[in-house]
Order: sequence, then structure tokens, then C-alpha cells
Amino acid sequence: MSHTEALHLENDTPVISERDQRGNIARLTIAQALAGANAVVVYATASIVGNVLAPVKSLATLPISIFVVGMAACILPMGVIARRYGRRAAFLTGTGCGVLVGLLAALALVVGSFWLFCLATFFGGAYAAVVLSFRFAAADGVSPAMRARALSFVMGGGVAAGVIGPQLVTYTMYLWGPYMFGATFLVQAAVAALSALVLWGVRMPRPTARQLAGGRPLGVLIRQPRFITAVICGAMSYMLMNFLMTVAPLAMQLCGHPQESANLGMQWHVIAMYAPSFFTGRLINRFGAARIVATGLTLIGLSAAVGLAGIELSHFWLTLILLGLGWNFGFVGASALVLECHRPEEATRVQSFNDFMVFGTMAVGSFTSGSLLAAYGWDMVLMVSFLPLALAFVALAFTGAKRNDTSHQTL
Repeated sequence: MSHTEALHLENDTPVISERDQRGNIARLTIAQALAGANAVVVYATASIVGNVLAPVKSLATLPISIFVVGMAACILPMGVIARRYGRRAAFLTGTGCGVLVGLLAALALVVGSFWLFCLATFFGGAYAAVVLSFRFAAADGVSPAMRARALSFVMGGGVAAGVIGPQLVTYTMYLWGPYMFGATFLVQAAVAALSALVLWGVRMPRPTARQLAGGRPLGVLIRQPRFITAVICGAMSYMLMNFLMTVAPLAMQLCGHPQESANLGMQWHVIAMYAPSFFTGRLINRFGAARIVATGLTLIGLSAAVGLAGIELSHFWLTLILLGLGWNFGFVGASALVLECHRPEEATRVQSFNDFMVFGTMAVGSFTSGSLLAAYGWDMVLMVSFLPLALAFVALAFTGAKRNDTSHQTL
């Protein structure tokens, strides 16, 4: 049997060879780094560009909100592509959108069009929607005991994104004369094209007859208490991270800190988001996903508290670092819970629905953060973040997620 042919366990779960598993994880990790760098470029620059191009200042963060809308709107369609044509087809569609965001954003700067820039960030969201599936794709064809570790390791590729993205902005933002960030977006398009080449070699297991049949109705799957907990905690973790990160660069600028300092703060934020991924899977296996999620939510709360303590550069940086760490534990832990809520043939539907709910919720937070900053300031943004945090803790408490949650329920 060749390396690309799927082996099968007694329960008809496709398992690929160890060689292909290692190759897939390596390629997905590299692609995660490159795609993460693209997202960092958007987050580091979009509110600044929006502040210049927007017809009114309250719309400065709208491009980032449109980015999130693009994620939410494209998650389910990308899931359909993955189910019908395979995950690699969805990956390549996404990287095509990644090239478009760079080209359209550069054009928007040249012609001075705010709405064209918003369209560009929508395509960036579509790219990000595909990147979300990298973590689940890493678990395809891997034995159940290793899935959490495979998922978290691929997320670790974001560490490189935390270095590449901000440095890409810092070294290119003034290269194109009158168009600040123009060269940045062109390089971003090239990075997305490189990611497509990396993903071309990914070899996923072939779908079985059971997978094509689709499994149980989606309504049955999403009513599972554990799945509800996973969605709420994943949504709140990601929404709060985006809620604060979206406006942090602009808040730093308004407080008199230079753009280079904001770039560095974003760099350490993204590193903090992904660096724990190299051991988060082991922590989940040892302590259970629910405890790891609770730890993440606590760190997010601490990040907001630090932000409320002052507006010095150290306060912003520590806020962003704690926010990144909290996101990692909260989101990766919630993603591990999702893996416990479906059979192999139900994977793409359940995972796509989970991500749709997570990023649909995140879009709401993204739309409100910019207006809150403009109307009430950075402190109000931080204080409001405690409300969804409380909701996530309530979800953990009332769905019976306990220390022994590492044992899988009967599917």
C-alpha cells in the first residue's frame, strides 16, 4: 500500500501512514505560520489605514470587522468544498483569497478607496476561514490519543507568524513612497502564494463510504452539552482576543506610542498566542480540556485588568501577551472538546458549524470595539470584556465539564 492510501481501523476511521502524518503536520505548521503572518499584517495595519481612509473616524476599525465577517461568511462554504472535493481543494481556494487581499489592499491605498480596502479584508477573512481548518486537518488520519497533540502542534506554527508578520510590516511599510503599507500588502500577497505551494503537497486520507454518508443529523450533534460548552468557550475566547486586539494598535497610537512599538507589541501578542501550542496538547491530555479552557479564560481576565492599570507601553504589551496566552488555552482547549463530539464521518460538518458559531459571535464583538474606543476610550473596551468572560465561566460550570473530561463519551 502506498503512503497516500488510507489504512482503516475496525471502526472505519481512516488512518494514514506515519510518514504522511509527519509530512502533513510539517506542511500545515509552515502554512499556519505563513497564513498567520498575513492575518497579523491585517490586524497591525487595518485600523491605522481605516483611520486615514474612512469617511468618519468611528469606522476606522470597520475593515477588521469586515475581516471577521469574511471569516464567518466563508466557513460553511469552505466546509462544503472540503467535504465534496477534499481539504486540499479548500486550502488552495483559501490561499487564492489570500493573494487577492494583498493585491486589492495595495490598490485601495493607491486610489484612496476605503470601501475597496474593506473588500480586500473580506477576502482576508475568507483566507482565515480556511486556515482555521488546519488545526482539525492535522487530526485527520491520526489515532484518537494523538489528535489533541497534532492539533496543538500545528497551531504552534503561529509562533513564526508572530515574528514574520510584524517584521514584515516594520521593514516594508515605508518602501512605497507616498503609500504607507502599500509594499506591505504586495509582500503579503506573495506570502499567500508561497503558502499555496506548501499546501499543494498535503496528503489527506480518502473519505470512506461512511464519511460521504454524513452520519447523524446536525441537529442531534449540536445539542450535545459538551459541544455547546465548546462553542461558547471557543467563541468567547476568540471574541475577546479579537475585541481587544482590534483596537489595541490604534489605542496605543492615541496614547502617544509610535507605530513601531505597536508592531512589537503585536509581535509578542501573536507569539504568546501560539507558543504554548507546543505543549497545550499534553496539558489537555493530562488535566482535561475544561481545566485548560478555564485557565485560558482566567488569563484573558488578567489581561484586561492589567490594561486598566495604566496606559504605559508596558501595560499595553503585558495586556497583549496575557491576552495571547489566554486565547491559546481557551481556544485550543475548546477545539479539543469539539473533537470529542463527533464521529469521523461527521467531522467536517461539526467542525465547520463550530467555527461558524465562533466567528459569527466574534464578528459582533469586532463591530462594537471600534465604536466603544472612539466614544468612551480604551478603559471602557477593557471593562466591557468582563461580561462575555463571565458567560464563558457560567457555561463551564453548568454543563458538567469536570476534571475527568479526558475520557471520551460514547459516540
